[in-house]
Amino acid sequence: MRSYEAAARIDASPEQVWALLSDVGGWRDWDSGVDRVEGRVALGERLTLYATMIRARPFEVTVTEIRPREAMRWRGGLPLGLAVIERTYMLDAQEDGGTLVTVREDHTGPLAVLLGRSTPDLNPSFRHFCEGLKARAEGRTSRPTR
Repeated sequence: MRSYEAAARIDASPEQVWALLSDVGGWRDWDSGVDRVEGRVALGERLTLYATMIRARPFEVTVTEIRPREAMRWRGGLPLGLAVIERTYMLDAQEDGGTLVTVREDHTGPLAVLLGRSTPDLNPSFRHFCEGLKARAEGRTSRPTR
């Protein structure tokens, strides 16, 4: 299994962070790693992400879990479970009213190693995503550059 992860503490409520996170059409306004996202966040819906680091290969996923203000999970990969990509966005309410957001992606399945060879290190991209979400939720600059 191969995993990527990043987290950030955001000085905004889980409701505020969730509103930004679940509006995937608006991600490009604050994350320069995303050209666009097609689809809507709803259980069972398909989303297509166009990332700047892999423009030639859009990332297609199905929304498999939604817990407003807490978590969202997507699943994609190769047919028949030969390679499974599962991305999770977690929001943890903090006692002071802030939110800890964590983005994690796990690659599993018999062909996950082969898929991993063509996938760049996503940790920097996930860190950048968290920084952009933090900046937007805290009312600072939108769409930071890399």
